[in-house]
Amino acid sequence: MYGTASKAPIGTTGRTGERCPESGVWEVAGTPTTTAPIAKNNVFPPYGGRAVTWRLVRYA
Repeated sequence: MYGTASKAPIGTTGRTGERCPESGVWEVAGTPTTTAPIAKNNVFPPYGGRAVTWRLVRYA
């Protein structure tokens, strides 16, 4: 099939300040945690005033 782009797998991680590889719902790894919709190519934000690791939990 032509034109099918591969998606980043569920569970992919990224750090605050990096570019998001896949649009979807991302969750902060650790405690306290939260989820946020983050679009592909946006920069992962800090959470609670600190750099965190974000994990893809659901596609947009």
